[in-house]
Amino acid sequence: MAMLPVASIAQVVIRIGPPEHAVETPGPVPQPGYVWTTGYQRWDTDHYTWVPGTYQEPPHPDAVWLPHHWEQKDGNWILVDGRWK
Repeated sequence: MAMLPVASIAQVVIRIGPPEHAVETPGPVPQPGYVWTTGYQRWDTDHYTWVPGTYQEPPHPDAVWLPHHWEQKDGNWILVDGRWK
């Protein structure tokens, strides 16, 4: 019998909508080619906490950062993780 790996997908689903994004002012780029990845509101047990943006090195030259964001579906809010495309 073969065992196949199963991807685990954890989703954050809550009923309270997120507050507005904080205003961020990125500092200077630490190295050429780095990209600013915006911050987002993270749910921490019973409240939102702001996670500041950071500079990151893209995984390849044409990579585009798709930021974290919350989507509303059926009365709930679902966190969609940021990722490189």
